[in-house]
Formats: sequence, C-alpha cells, structure tokens
Amino acid sequence: MTMPRQRGLTEQAADAAIDSACRLLRLPSIRNEFSDIADRAIKDQMSYRGFLAELLMAECDDRARRRSERRIKAAGFPREKSLRTFDFDANPNIDPATIHTLASCEWIKKSQPLCLIGDSGTGKSHMLIALGTEAAMKGYRVRYTLATKLVNELVEAADEKQLNKTIARYGRVDLLCIDELGYMELDRHGAELLFQVLTEREEKNSVAIASNESFGGWTKTFTDPRLCAAIVDRLTFNGTIIETGTDSYRLASTRARAEEPAKAS
Repeated sequence: MTMPRQRGLTEQAADAAIDSACRLLRLPSIRNEFSDIADRAIKDQMSYRGFLAELLMAECDDRARRRSERRIKAAGFPREKSLRTFDFDANPNIDPATIHTLASCEWIKKSQPLCLIGDSGTGKSHMLIALGTEAAMKGYRVRYTLATKLVNELVEAADEKQLNKTIARYGRVDLLCIDELGYMELDRHGAELLFQVLTEREEKNSVAIASNESFGGWTKTFTDPRLCAAIVDRLTFNGTIIETGTDSYRLASTRARAEEPAKAS
C-alpha cells in the first residue's frame, strides 16, 4: 500500500496524513504526541532535526515503557511493590545501600543468587518483588512463584512426562524469584525436583528466594540432610544473604496507625 504524496497540505490534511502514516508504520506514540511536540517545536524554535529527534525519542521511550510493563506482567508478581515504598526506617536490619546496590542488577548479570531470610512481616516478600520488578524494568526476564506452587507444578509435569520442558522453561528466565520457601515441608520427590531446577540454573541464571527459616531450620522443609545441604549450597554460593530480622515492621506499622487516633483524642 502506498500513500499519495501532496505538496502544500492544509494543517488538517497534514494531520490526517501523519495519523494515517503512523498507523501504517505502527508508530502509536508519534501519532498520539506529534501535535503537542509540533506546537512545542514552534514555540521553542526547534530545528527540523531537533523536531525529528523529539518525535523519535518519544516513540522509543514509550516502546521501552511498554516492554517494561510486559516483562513485569509476565513475571507474575502477586501485587505491586517498589523500593520507593519500602520503609527502611521501620526495619533497620535492612541496609538501604545494599538494597540499592542490588537494584543495579549487577548480581543478575553475574548469575549470582540472593537469599532474604527473616520472620513474617519483616519485608522479605516486599524486597523480593521490588527487586524483581527492578530487574524486569532493566530488561531482564523475571518469573515469580511460591515455593509450593513451583514444586506442585514440577510434580504434575513429571506425571505428565513434561518435566524436562518445564525445568527448561524455568531455566531460561534471567531471574527466578521463589517466595515462601520453608513454610511447608516438602516430600523427597518434590525436594528433588526443586533441586533439579536450581541445578539447571546454577551459575547460569540468578535465583532469589525469601524464607522465614534460617538455613539451619531448612531440614524441616528438606528432610534429607544431604539434599538440604546441596540446596543451601546452590542458593548461597557467591550470593548475597540478607537477614531481615525477627521484628515484624508490618505489625509495628499497624500498631502505630492504631495509636494515632488515641493520641489525637
């Protein structure tokens, strides 16, 4: 399909031609923003090159934003969490400098693991999701899952002769976030399947986990001591371990909010 070329178009005809061309070339951001950018270009006396650069950068920025949104959606996070909304003052166990270093995602680039260990309410899941979101925004493929959900999926895949395919799928993502590891005991078969996923990713792609149990207590989840030791080794070698503590900052925040009306009265 070719579009007729005309000289001396009226403003209305030019707008219609730009709209049609943008639809044909699949440039939705330029189509939506060219009028505002054109008005700004006239006001700021931009050169033709400057005007074209503004148009193209608007399209590039919007495409990058949409790709980021798709990666975040594909990760399967259960809710939105960000580093900006985390209250570091409420949990002094978590060092802001360490977290912001992790947010650079250099550890993912190096295929290193991350372990967040602490009691319920200390910010583990918030950090796990927030750092996973940062990774997705920076272009990494991320997948979030609960430990029990992952194991159940692996068991079903094994029963359906799809285990290798499922393990390979989990092996391909740049960052695998496993939440609530240690909340429930896993039978030997489930633990072995999880170990296969970790082995598939070892030193090739990063794993980040959140657990309410210290490593010494993981024998309650992985009842085979040798298998437990091997899993701990996979998740800690060259990795970062952050202990989020035992005091629930979530509970403290709830109490603080409850006390505010009492103080006001």
